[in-house]
Amino acid sequence: MTLPFVNRELSWLDFNRRVLQEAQDESVPLIERVRFIGIFSNNLDEFFKVRYATVKRIAQMEAASKSSDTTNAEALLQEITQKTIALQDESFQTIQQLTADLAEENIFILDETALDEEQIEFVHTFFTQKVSPTLLTILINDNSLLPSNRGNNAFLAVRIEQQDGGSQFALIQMPTDIERIVVLPSRNGKQFVMLLDDLIRHQMKHIFQIFSPIKIKAHMVKFTRDAELDFDDDINKSYVEKVASSVRDRVEGDPVRFVYDKNIDEDTLEILLEKFQIGSRDSIIPGGRYHNRRDYIKFPSLGRHDLLYDKKPPLPVAGFSLEKSILSQISERDFLQFTPYHSFAYVVSFLREASLDPKVKSISITIYRLSSESHVANALIQAARNGKQVTVQIELQARFDEAANIRYAEILKNEGVRLIFGIPSLKVHSKTCLVQRQEGDKLMRYGFISTGNFNESTARIYTDYTLFTANQQILKEVNKVFTFLEKSYKIPVHKHLLISPFSTSRGFKERIVREMALAKAGKNALIRIKINNITNYDMVAALYEASQAGVQIRMIVRGICCLVPGVPGISDNIEVISIVDRFLEHPRMVIFENSGDREIYISSADWMTRNLDNRVEVTCPIYDKDIQQELVDTFELSWNDNVKARWVNDDAKPVYRNNGAATLRSQEATYSYYQNKLKSP
Repeated sequence: MTLPFVNRELSWLDFNRRVLQEAQDESVPLIERVRFIGIFSNNLDEFFKVRYATVKRIAQMEAASKSSDTTNAEALLQEITQKTIALQDESFQTIQQLTADLAEENIFILDETALDEEQIEFVHTFFTQKVSPTLLTILINDNSLLPSNRGNNAFLAVRIEQQDGGSQFALIQMPTDIERIVVLPSRNGKQFVMLLDDLIRHQMKHIFQIFSPIKIKAHMVKFTRDAELDFDDDINKSYVEKVASSVRDRVEGDPVRFVYDKNIDEDTLEILLEKFQIGSRDSIIPGGRYHNRRDYIKFPSLGRHDLLYDKKPPLPVAGFSLEKSILSQISERDFLQFTPYHSFAYVVSFLREASLDPKVKSISITIYRLSSESHVANALIQAARNGKQVTVQIELQARFDEAANIRYAEILKNEGVRLIFGIPSLKVHSKTCLVQRQEGDKLMRYGFISTGNFNESTARIYTDYTLFTANQQILKEVNKVFTFLEKSYKIPVHKHLLISPFSTSRGFKERIVREMALAKAGKNALIRIKINNITNYDMVAALYEASQAGVQIRMIVRGICCLVPGVPGISDNIEVISIVDRFLEHPRMVIFENSGDREIYISSADWMTRNLDNRVEVTCPIYDKDIQQELVDTFELSWNDNVKARWVNDDAKPVYRNNGAATLRSQEATYSYYQNKLKSP
């Protein structure tokens, strides 16, 4: 029997459709809705740089798709393109509605044709002083070279009609160091903004005055390259050099997508397609006037707090004081930090205390993504300067953060931090920190294990669990993970942690089988899963088998879900929802009911082949009964969401979940839950 399995790429597009829904949801504050358009567009850009590029590579090798369904790569490329065109059309309609809604609030997005004399003067001054010095303008001819494309840069394709009847074509690369939404002076209670593209359009005759133009047409195009990293085999290069070189080469990756203004002249389009070397396997998408809608992520607040989410200041963890010794408190009991509901300051305070404590001998930490100005990095540097042995495993292949991580690696190295880079064939995606402290004749361990990055910026918008613990058995096994990262021949032996690529998949499957046995024995069998993505075919098949055995399975999957719930005889007992709201749902957690003797895990690993078999990941058991209950409580709040939860299946349009209960928006309810914990005695 062929098991139902949704194609990974198409499921991802369904997820991004749920993001677009947030831009359409009138209960979301208006400026936040505009910013969701930016998130939707940014997601789509990254999808083409990575996932579409991967499928294109497969098609170029004339191989079948890696997916477990029967869609071959060529057909899949076409299906992705058609689905993307439909999503783009829907997003254009959405932004048109949002523009009208902004106008109702006296916020106007002006184009180059709508300026009055005062605004024209402001625009010309702004262009002359801030924009013109940054512009890169390339005349298109046989000898011209295209500008380097770093990421998803957008261009204005310009056609200049001259007095002699001829035409000159040019490309203007959009500046990346200027805000793409320019705030114009407000007046009479009205506020005005202008897209940088239109501001440049307004100045076209000034830019090309040497050609004595009689007419200028400018249309936006966007060109996306393959962003996968390719490593050469030069044994004389260090791992850092290879990653750095590959990041530079990404600028010249193969084209994978070309988006153009559908009103562009045919001859201009033909010239561009030839110049950009766009082929039949590339996604060629007709669009609107403006393509880089990811810039709407930074749509200005304009002082309109009534059109933004209410402020929710991070809360303290109940019973866990930032005014007392963090290590002393952890020695008494475990604590759980759940950002952004809780303050991220506990992570920084832990590291700062360890950096100053004379009894602390060493600090070891894995780093995947850091914020641009990282307090975590500063604390580690402080520790090294204070004579601690600081070991940092920094993942140089953290996608799109490679250059930033190389920069941090150099800074840390120069400050005396000991760097390890793990194993080139295995990304290190685990989120762990270990401190060793001399207490009398014993070396005691303290640490934290997280589902998310140690990043102050993303901690304000990503929901993630972090366990602070002094459990010596768990931390002994964390220490073995660091030993493995340095000496890959020493495979970690472990009884408590599940560690990829060694035991995560097997450990979860064993516990699924145990729930099946309990169900067949008529006992309480329930599995609750909260993850970002599930694409691994074996894990999907294991859950199907469990469903058929009578195990009740509740899944909260934010992103890609290749599993199809509710199929008679296969997945009758599986329900799947996805929650998209103001915070990005990022934790990985599994609760095995085990007939009342619960086993609960938090993890850095999604249920994807790369996380289970091709990365170093850590899944940690939760032994503290109070924290176990807290995790169950927060899962149930999410599970009972009937405002921002959607059913996940293979339908074309996401359907909001209506469970018939009182209105419950889980992220709001979770914040209230933690507020109430602070009031408890």
